[in-house]
Amino acid sequence: MTGSDLIGYCAAVLTTASFVPQAWLTFRTRNVQGISLVMYSTFTLGVALWLGYGLAMRAWPVVAANAVTLVLALSILVMKLRFGGSPPAAADEATRLPHSSAD
Repeated sequence: MTGSDLIGYCAAVLTTASFVPQAWLTFRTRNVQGISLVMYSTFTLGVALWLGYGLAMRAWPVVAANAVTLVLALSILVMKLRFGGSPPAAADEATRLPHSSAD
């Protein structure tokens, strides 16, 4: 493995891992109210194109990162399309922050 591959894999792990908390929260609560359909649609298409580019260039760090990110982004996008803009009542309760005495 070359130094540039190592940098690529480190970047892949960090950027892909950054999607896990959002995906997990969305899976758990099914609350997609704050997710922009246009942004996630555009982002998901961009990730798919990066994956195609990585495959064409045989750039395996790019392929690895974008394959995982595409699965996560598509999952969130599907939930946005399926659950729409209004969160289920249970999700609203699960994501509500406790109020401080200053409120």
